[in-house]
Amino acid sequence: MVYLFTSESVAAGHPDKLCDNISDAILDACLGIEKNARVAIETMVKGTDKKSFIIVGGEITLPPDAKIDYEKIVRDTAVSIGYDDHAVGMNANDRDDCEVIIIVTQQSSEISQGVDEGYGLHIEQGAGDQGLMFGFATDESEEYHSLKGTYMPLPAILSHRLTLEMTKAMKTGQLSWARPDSKSQVTVAYDENGTPVSIDTIVVAIQHDDLAESKFEGDLEKEWEFIKSEVEEKIITKVIPSELINSETKVIVNGTGRFVKGGPHADAGLTGRKIIVDTYGGMGRHGGGAFSGKDPSKVDRSAAYAARWAAKHVVASGLAKKCEIQLAYAIGIAEPVSMNVNTMETGVLSDDKITKIVKRVFDFRPAAIIEKLRLRNPIYSKTASGGHFGREYDDKGHFSWELIDSEICSKLKEERGNNI
Repeated sequence: MVYLFTSESVAAGHPDKLCDNISDAILDACLGIEKNARVAIETMVKGTDKKSFIIVGGEITLPPDAKIDYEKIVRDTAVSIGYDDHAVGMNANDRDDCEVIIIVTQQSSEISQGVDEGYGLHIEQGAGDQGLMFGFATDESEEYHSLKGTYMPLPAILSHRLTLEMTKAMKTGQLSWARPDSKSQVTVAYDENGTPVSIDTIVVAIQHDDLAESKFEGDLEKEWEFIKSEVEEKIITKVIPSELINSETKVIVNGTGRFVKGGPHADAGLTGRKIIVDTYGGMGRHGGGAFSGKDPSKVDRSAAYAARWAAKHVVASGLAKKCEIQLAYAIGIAEPVSMNVNTMETGVLSDDKITKIVKRVFDFRPAAIIEKLRLRNPIYSKTASGGHFGREYDDKGHFSWELIDSEICSKLKEERGNNI
């Protein structure tokens, strides 16, 4: 072992992720009515001893006759995550226990004009704002059967798999005592070649019922031992490849001893406060813009997806073992103002040559991205927790930016041959 790298994930019931889920549920509802809806929604949640608050604010542009019950979407989303009891952290079913405040206006006409009409001679759809976005891919996950095809950093993808499995186990009743709020963290040991060797540490925090009183006659130590055993047996051994676990691997479950009080009652939540969790766990850079609650005209979201899609193809086609792509845009202008490819010295060609190849093969204009990846569909609620990358594409169009296109891989391989 030469160095350690750690990434974390937070479950749908974490207050910040609850906000992301609400924002993306509203986005999907808008896109379900109007594919060209303009949406930029932020959510805040906070609970007190007496009641909880959910505040939704932002800009939405829909046809004049469109009708959306924002409050119903907000409450249904929170309840679906598990917040139907004030003792758990919030009771979104009860208007007395949970107040929902909606503050929504229309998108600025000046921004809308720049996006719709472009600037100068550019007649294509312009970028919805200035900004820079990164996409990243690595082949380090490809050695493990359960992770094959993800092209993700191991610490990030394993952390996400843990929280997704905890949420699933809570909903199915496999962990009948679990509550919605949970976190995970995975530390991977790498050798001198940057190859993963083993898992050094796994950290899990999972909210739970008061089992000490109901099951163990007030014995907190027995409560903790039971929860740790359940998590190790039903979550960790199911998710983590066995070849990465050894006698030195440390497992920490609920390090404070208990986690009964959680959710919005314990912590305030905000949309977009877990952007590193959403992407690559810190191994790939992030441009700074959040994803959730934004329609695809916002390049914070669509261009980040496109950059990931392109980087994944660069690695999958064998051009590099690692690839990071940066895009930058100016508001109202379709073409990126810059693009940079960094293979971290793992490319079979120079980064300059790979950059030129990527420019020839991929179209990073917002309208082209939206069309190619089919981003005008209501596909975003599923992205709000569990990470936006390394997920599985399905026939409903979720995670289209994760789908490997064999024709594009063939083009990249052909370009590789032409440049050697």
